[in-house]
Amino acid sequence: MTADLKSEGDYTQAIAAPVMAVVHFMADWAPECATIKAVLEELGKDPALAQVKFYQLQAEGLPEISMKHEIVAVPTVLLFRQGKAIDRVDGVNAAELTKKVKSHAATKLSDLPLGPIPAPKEDLDSKLKRLINAHKCMLFMKGHPDEPKCGFSRQTVGVLNGLNAEFGTFDILTDDEVRQGLKTYSNWPTFPQLYVDGDLIGGLDIINEMIEAGELQTMIPTKVQLDDKLKKLVNKAPVMVFMKGDPETPKCGFSRTLMEILKETKVEFATFDILTDDEVRQGLKKFSNWPTYPQVYVKGDLIGGLDIIKEVQESGDLVPTLKGEA
Repeated sequence: MTADLKSEGDYTQAIAAPVMAVVHFMADWAPECATIKAVLEELGKDPALAQVKFYQLQAEGLPEISMKHEIVAVPTVLLFRQGKAIDRVDGVNAAELTKKVKSHAATKLSDLPLGPIPAPKEDLDSKLKRLINAHKCMLFMKGHPDEPKCGFSRQTVGVLNGLNAEFGTFDILTDDEVRQGLKTYSNWPTFPQLYVDGDLIGGLDIINEMIEAGELQTMIPTKVQLDDKLKKLVNKAPVMVFMKGDPETPKCGFSRTLMEILKETKVEFATFDILTDDEVRQGLKKFSNWPTYPQVYVKGDLIGGLDIIKEVQESGDLVPTLKGEA
């Protein structure tokens, strides 16, 4: 029997139990979830899995939990033991799901480590390479942009902001290993240090020299203002749909229904998956003064969401509206 987890408290209690917990992140609107539910029901009948607990959870009903585990599509099944996710199966794969559940269930508690397995320590060079390449333009400084902790760092941030640069930062005061190691790695003894595409540019003096020569401006990425970005997106195609997922794999019931309606019109449209860009997802709500998704735009103007599209469809004006003729 698969039990429902209806609250964060239910979820926390279920995964914290000493027995293995199998949690199915699902949605009623997705028919694929019925297949996984049936597989779990059958596994629950297996005497060899009597100590395993099976649960299901509405992914959209508990979004914080879904986001925590990076659930981007349903069905997704996570396996937990003592509060920790130990494995997962994304999509409809009954054979893999069955194999993983039985394999993990066969592992006795006495065979498991008493504490968490420590992750292997990352060597310093790998760590420095990872940090240097964390952003196209990366600044190693004292403090952070809102609160620099030395004059050179403050001036460098000011210069980059003056260029409208898009850059990431790392506060070397928080990690002495990085602070000392980067001096040797880059053969540059002072901070701040600016990197572009993983290559050292230099410190403040070099930055100023390159700006005066007109060289740095062509190398660093610049910020795109959110409103400008949204205007470009809503005008990307004559009919533009902002939805969860894409036309072939919608990730919410409203988006799925909208796709069915629009495909019937035979009018061409483009889409943007708001789950891939939280800045767009949140910003478009304010930009359009429309709090929910999906959203449909025609020639850059908001038409509305699913309810509005249904109303226009019922009135017989949907195709003219999508063509900008209504």
